[in-house]
Amino acid sequence: MRILVLTKKFPYPLKEGEPIAITNLCRSLKACGARLTLLAMNTSKHYTDLSELPADYDHFEAIHAVEVDNRISISGALKSLLKGEPYILSRFQNEEYHRALEKLLTTEQFDIVQIETPYLASCVPVIKKLTSAPIVMRAHNVEHEIWDRVARSSPLPKKLYLRNQNKHLERVEVGMLNEYDLLLAITADDLRRFTELGLRKTGLVAPAGLVVAEYRPRPFKKALSIGFIGALDWMPNQQGVVWFLENVWPLLRENHPELTFEIAGKNTPDWLKKRAGNGVKVLGEVPDAKDFINRHALFVAPLFSGSGIKIKILEGMALQRAVLTTPIGLEGIPAQNGVHVLSAETAREFVLNVELCLNQPDVAIGLGHSARQLMEREFDLFAIGKKVFSEYEKLCVR
Repeated sequence: MRILVLTKKFPYPLKEGEPIAITNLCRSLKACGARLTLLAMNTSKHYTDLSELPADYDHFEAIHAVEVDNRISISGALKSLLKGEPYILSRFQNEEYHRALEKLLTTEQFDIVQIETPYLASCVPVIKKLTSAPIVMRAHNVEHEIWDRVARSSPLPKKLYLRNQNKHLERVEVGMLNEYDLLLAITADDLRRFTELGLRKTGLVAPAGLVVAEYRPRPFKKALSIGFIGALDWMPNQQGVVWFLENVWPLLRENHPELTFEIAGKNTPDWLKKRAGNGVKVLGEVPDAKDFINRHALFVAPLFSGSGIKIKILEGMALQRAVLTTPIGLEGIPAQNGVHVLSAETAREFVLNVELCLNQPDVAIGLGHSARQLMEREFDLFAIGKKVFSEYEKLCVR
């Protein structure tokens, strides 16, 4: 089976959720016998030097990358507003990328075309014109619902703009649902929501899996530090970190002056770096996310918007950290509050959860052990890959 994979960013380095989710599914499909070709946008915002790819990045038999300038600009935002187009999507509509897609589809034969995220939905007409191969949409989130949550918690001018953009985004995302032959959802909740929005074609839940054996936890005796890591150009992460700094950290620091909070993530904005001090360290991008998570007994993910599975939460659980998050952070993860993780919705609840782990280290250690067992049981990468491959085989014989 030959699979053409389309991505809006190059799926490397493996430092944030989307590249990890893409890479891991492709690894598992290769293990099932699939032959994969990658056509990726190599964007200005997430540029990757292909000469630096490691030797073991070998799950694609061919890699094609198109350089795309997707920098956010005021003029671009205003132009999309006047045209009634979602700027969130139009930044990824690129003629050179479409030409590269046309070339691949006219010179090679593929059994499946797998599109990663609806940001590349504009490729569907090109694909249908040139091949009868089934089209699979892998929806990492219900995108317009993320932006709706972000808009609700934004100040007024930004709120109005985001609501306008989101109206157009929802129209595209929902309107394209039945243009795909198969929709892969990251969570059962997302698939249920897509069905409510009108999905009539086949849908399959395929979580973002991990090779849990590759996550080697380091033991800890006492929690003296808290860590956060995530893509810091993603608005839900920005909002969550700022909320934690303003509402939770002052209360913790007052009672535990020795406690430190380290924030790491790709594309950290300058305004966030200026928040360092009073026990807070803003590190920016770090060389190894696993090593960073392992340095901290407690891992926080204060998320109040977003959908789909949060990869960094899965990684924290696989590394046996005590994960402190919100109900939104746990969407798609069958974790029990107080057994595998600690969940909170208010600043006071977050403070109490952190203090529980500080004062009773055995609680933090127990949460980590239970979380690791859950990852081994429910998020095995290769079991998920076999399920997806089996569905692809059914598509190919229709």
